[in-house]
This record gives sequence, structure tokens and C-alpha cells, in this order.
Amino acid sequence: MKHQFGIIDEIPVLARYQYFRLKPGADPRASLSALAEIAVDNDIVVGLGQSLLMALNANIDGMHKMPEFMGKGIEIPTTPHALWCWIRGTDRGDLLHKARTVRQLLADAFDIDHTTDAFKYDKCRDLTGYEDGTENPQGDDGLAAALLASDQDELDGSSFVAVQTWVHDLDKFQAMSHTEQNHTFGRDQESNEELDDAPESAHVKRTAQEDFEPEAFVVRRSMPWANESKEGLVFVAFGKSFDAFEALLNRMIGADDGIIDGLFSFTRPISGSYFWCPPVKDGQLNLAAVL
Repeated sequence: MKHQFGIIDEIPVLARYQYFRLKPGADPRASLSALAEIAVDNDIVVGLGQSLLMALNANIDGMHKMPEFMGKGIEIPTTPHALWCWIRGTDRGDLLHKARTVRQLLADAFDIDHTTDAFKYDKCRDLTGYEDGTENPQGDDGLAAALLASDQDELDGSSFVAVQTWVHDLDKFQAMSHTEQNHTFGRDQESNEELDDAPESAHVKRTAQEDFEPEAFVVRRSMPWANESKEGLVFVAFGKSFDAFEALLNRMIGADDGIIDGLFSFTRPISGSYFWCPPVKDGQLNLAAVL
């Protein structure tokens, strides 16, 4: 296995996302090496941001900061971070201790910016009740979509990931009729089947990955999140590059035809970051491309 297995594995029961910034003047190499030793065994997916790669004088072809996306009345923010850790598990206490271990290993060079706790809802449903990730490519197709294939050992099996936090207005969504809800997504909530009579703004129609040229397949590993006052979805999309994600998001905001994705009627992204996820070698993160 050359990839971080959380990229392809099923959504965990629980997760904690930790976002870090690099301390001014700090050398991150020792902290990253320590993290590389424990991440794989502890089911932690690690992503390096563009600012961290620049601090390491490392160049990963295809890696860049998430751009700002803007459509008619739609603004998609970019909130870059140096480092991202998706800590996965089944027990909340165990998750907490793994998160503390990560923070301690990184403390000399990194400050934590913020944390988001997430969870699996039913059979991988969004909090609206609709299944998420239905169109994910499977098997070898999933590997081909999510992972970079390279003749360089330090890059082969790595991945690019887009991470966004979306905040839902569930009161507004639940005030819609059942038909309006189905037409927002383009699927029937109970059967999960696509609706032939859904409008062009339906999310399924806006993001039909096979309709793009070239096809825009990503592997989604999104999870619901909630705190004491808000809730939504941590959108996570892995790809062999950022091209597919950017094509999908531009279609959602109507950049090509002015049709806005129906999802924006009740939800919006409040953050967005790009990361490069290094491959795995001998049971550890392979950081040879950056250290």
C-alpha cells in the first residue's frame, strides 16, 4: 500500500479535523518526521499546505493554494492552512487522546488554528437525510481518481485534497416541501434514485462527474459536523490533481452557464483549503519529497 488508507477506506464512525499554522521562524522538519512515524498506525490522514511546502523549499507539481470562487451572489472563501490532520476512530476518548498526541508532537513548530469534530450519520448521510458520496468511483477507478501515479517513489500514491466546511440552515431546508428538497439534490431521499424531472439546478445534475470533459471524478470522504449552535458538512474530496474539484465547483456556482446549484439555497461554505497528502512507505508517511 502506497497511499494513506483513510483516503480510500470507508468513512469512520467519528473524526476530528485539526488545522495548524506554522510558527514564525520555526523549522518544521523534526515535528513532521515525528508525525510521519505515528500517523499511519493511528488512522490519521495528513495533508501539507502550500505555505508549509514553501517553508520546506519543496515543490510538488500541481500543488497550489485554493483560489477564490465567485458566482452570481455566491462567494467561496479560501482559508489556507499549513497542515491538516484528519484523525479517525470509533471511540471519542481514544480520538481525543490521538488528537492530543498529534498536538504534542507538533507543538515545537506548529500552533493549532482550529478543530472540527465530525461523525457518521446513518449510512453516510448528510444531516439533510440525503446520502453523501453516492457517485464515488469504486475499486480501481477510485484509486485512479484519488491517487497520483508517478514513477517517482516519493510521489507515487500521494493525493491532493480539497477540504471545506459547509454550514447548513436546516430550519430553512426543513421548511421546504418534500418535492423541493428532492429537487434541490436531484434524488429521492428514501430510495436515493436520481429524479428525471429534477431542475437543471439540482445538485446531481450540476455535478454529474461523467458529463465533464475530461471527466471530473473525485473520491469524496465528507462527514457531518455539529457544535452547540451550528451544523453542516465537512466536504473532503481527494483527487490525483485539483482539476476535477475545480471543474465541479465552477459548475456549482454557475461559472459557465449562470445556473446556481440548488444546494446554495440552504447551505454555504465558510472555509476552504488545499493540501498534498504524502504517500506511505514501510508503514510510515513518506516525506522524501519534502524533507
